[in-house]
Amino acid sequence: MSIIRKRSAAHKAYLPSNARDNQYILAEFALTDEFLQQITPYYLEAKSQPYYDFYQKLSTLFFELTDAVELENCHFIANDKLARVRFSQEMHQWQTNQQILFYYDPEQHQLKKSFFDGSQKAKKICLLFLATGNDIRFNAAQFHQRVSAVVAQFAEQINLDIEDVRLRDHQHLTYDLFAKNKGCLNTQAHKLRQINKRYASQQVTIPTYHSAMNYAVVNLNISNHLLNLVEIDPHSQDPYNPLYTYLTDVFTMAAKRYNLNNGALVANGLVPIVRYSIHEIVSRVGELQMLGYNPEQSPCGIISKWDASELTDSVQLIFVATPENSTEHGFGRFLNQIEQAMQLMASELEISPSKDELVIRFHQHVAYNFSK
Repeated sequence: MSIIRKRSAAHKAYLPSNARDNQYILAEFALTDEFLQQITPYYLEAKSQPYYDFYQKLSTLFFELTDAVELENCHFIANDKLARVRFSQEMHQWQTNQQILFYYDPEQHQLKKSFFDGSQKAKKICLLFLATGNDIRFNAAQFHQRVSAVVAQFAEQINLDIEDVRLRDHQHLTYDLFAKNKGCLNTQAHKLRQINKRYASQQVTIPTYHSAMNYAVVNLNISNHLLNLVEIDPHSQDPYNPLYTYLTDVFTMAAKRYNLNNGALVANGLVPIVRYSIHEIVSRVGELQMLGYNPEQSPCGIISKWDASELTDSVQLIFVATPENSTEHGFGRFLNQIEQAMQLMASELEISPSKDELVIRFHQHVAYNFSK
């Protein structure tokens, strides 16, 4: 193989053919008293559900507009809960105090549904669009363009300043690192370019002023095997400290071996949420472990957040792309480094590739405010 071809191959990720694509887009805007009065000027706070008519009016319009352009899986959310989307062969929605989890198969499921409490005023309105069909990644730009047009039309019809709307495009690829060991021998090559560059190649333009996040989350299930690797004293106040300390040591060693210097280990039962932030943020917000990164700055290092008194079902290992990972070659090399680090970690932990799963989810996000 020539040097040029070797270099080209190093910047591609070869993922198993059964890797799953997901894409969902959120359009959000604040719900002010002025806007509320504009849409429903005669609502009465004395009513048991004073905001019901308002939410119903907006959601009806939203679904009419999406029907007109055949966007078939859309949701109206006005309860200030975080929307999270995952693949599942069975479609269902599951709510917690802070989240709505949408499980669905893009090739099979279509649904339009509203989530609101007519007795409560939400802080913001969220319009959720779930991609459907096959070839999700290939059709991502077209889906983004269709959603943008509907959101602009929605804002126009309710007399909302379009600059007050923020659009968030979320995409991820999910696969088992050990898929080949379980019989999936075919692979697909991915360059994993930045979203704005992928879209530009299909004549869809992302505004110059946007924020972008690219990262991977690896899910490591806690098993009896892992528990037996360390001495655990069930009578201790922090019985699982040896386990989490050991996993952190192995994770840090593997990450640094492959020059991955921007990451986190989360083993406290919270859901890690990675967001763009000018300043590094590590904080707990109820059910959520917030991790704020500025990808334009130098790597923040490896951090660990665990609760030594509780045994969590799984540990999340997070790798955030740095400017060095965000070159014109895309993120293929970044994902290859993650795979190598996880192979090393699996070897150190004596994880069985033929029996155990090590699920990698590669995230790409882009967000911006509409402009006139």
